[in-house]
Amino acid sequence: MKKLVRCLALCTLIAASAQASQMKVVILGTGTPNPDPERSGPALAVIKDDQSYLIDAGPGVVRRAESARQKHNIPALAASQLQTAFLTHLHTDHTVGLPDLLFTSWTLERPVPLAVYGPEGTGKMMKHLQNAYQQDIDIRLNGLEPANDKGYQVDVTEFKGSKPLLVKGDFKVTAIPVLHGSWQHSFGYKFEDGKRSIVISGDARPSPELIKAAKGVDVLVHEVYSTEGFKTRPPVWQKYHSSFHTSTKELAEIAKETQPKLFRHFALIFPNT
Repeated sequence: MKKLVRCLALCTLIAASAQASQMKVVILGTGTPNPDPERSGPALAVIKDDQSYLIDAGPGVVRRAESARQKHNIPALAASQLQTAFLTHLHTDHTVGLPDLLFTSWTLERPVPLAVYGPEGTGKMMKHLQNAYQQDIDIRLNGLEPANDKGYQVDVTEFKGSKPLLVKGDFKVTAIPVLHGSWQHSFGYKFEDGKRSIVISGDARPSPELIKAAKGVDVLVHEVYSTEGFKTRPPVWQKYHSSFHTSTKELAEIAKETQPKLFRHFALIFPNT
């Protein structure tokens, strides 16, 4: 079975200081729907003022966060501190880690409801998850386990279009509408704190709104597939990839137009997706 290169491109400003107040990006997973044992599902975290803000919840998200916490001494990635998540869209590979995020973090003493920001359908998805695990919730709340009565709950914010979603002083998170195949509502996100700016594309093909948001940013995390790998794909998959994702050639044009501070990329090889 032929292979296709899929990767993320990371444009990053090297921080001069490791102060906790500075925004930074931690990549937790770069996988696709393929069950590659070396790659967890799509997930990133932005860390600001010792708080974590997750973007997507692919398979293994909580364990990847704990691995990063231990290896890089990031307390904000402790399970109990995973309190806020932004969903780019509702594809399964970006969301099947939500039960893990919701319930494992509660079991490990998250004291507040999980705040979830996402497109239309997010609230219904989270409600269905709570219903599916109702017996677990009942046992933990009414059995011998000293579980709190907040951590299994969810505070959902659904939205459409480009708009600020979270504002804390100079810190702001803004949704960026992106183009991702036939998804009616799919988003990237822009994080700003008055000193640095970070744009995360999510799954997306090139679009004017995403390019506009990314111009001059300090950090750009953008998905990409290999132009060469694309040539080996059957026509049906070529049609899919060109509609849902960004090629390496297109990404080079995006980098040229947006001019992020520094440009780095790394490639991952996956089986057919």
